[in-house]
Amino acid sequence: MLRWTITFVVIALIAGVLGFGGIAGASAGIAKICFFIFLVLFVLSLLKGLVRK
Repeated sequence: MLRWTITFVVIALIAGVLGFGGIAGASAGIAKICFFIFLVLFVLSLLKGLVRK
């Protein structure tokens, strides 16, 4: 999941530099969503690990 976030951030940066505003905005939005999903799953896995021990 983190790999997808990094991919979309790179796409957004390249599109922003080249002047494709719509693509850059969409890629940045997708990257944000992927990052928050990754963050939630990471916290849940940490809590699950703490509960098991």
